[in-house]
Amino acid sequence: MSTKIIKASAAEPDVFETSISQALVELETNSDLKAQLRELYITKAKEIELHNKKSIIIYVPMPKLKQFQKIQIRLVRELEKKFSGKHVVFVGDRKILPKPSHKTRVANKQKRPRSRTLTSVYDAILEDLVFPAEIVGKRIRVDTFQSVYKKLTGREVTFEFPEPYL
Repeated sequence: MSTKIIKASAAEPDVFETSISQALVELETNSDLKAQLRELYITKAKEIELHNKKSIIIYVPMPKLKQFQKIQIRLVRELEKKFSGKHVVFVGDRKILPKPSHKTRVANKQKRPRSRTLTSVYDAILEDLVFPAEIVGKRIRVDTFQSVYKKLTGREVTFEFPEPYL
C-alpha cells in the first residue's frame, strides 16, 4: 500500500494525516482521477474547528500545487463526501524566512527572495484559500475562508462582493 504523505525531516504522520493519506489512496484506486493523483502527495494536514464546523487544511508541496489545482474541484468534492461535509482547503506549504538584521546579514550569503517574505506568503495563502474551486458555494464558504486565514496567519480579512451589474 503506497502512502500519499511525505513529511519533512522523516517525521511520522499522525492519525489524522494518515486518514487523509488513506482517503487519497482510495480515490486514486477507485476514481477517474487515477492518472492525475499518481504522482501527487501531501506534506501535512490539520483539522480546525470554526464556528461549530470543522475544516480540513491540506498542505501540498509548492512544486505540486498547480497539479493539485487542476483537479481541485473534483478532489474537494470527493474528500468532502468522505469526511462528512467538512470543508476541505488545499494550501501550498510555504516557508517564511526571517527578516535580515545586522547580525544575521553577515551569515546570509544570498538575499531573501520576495516569495519567502511574510507578506508574500500570507498573500499567497489567501489566494490558495479562494482558488476558484466551486463558484456556486463560495458565499457560504466565506466564513470558513476568513477563519482559516485568521488561524493560519493571525490577520483579519474581509471578503467583499461587488454589486451585480444591472
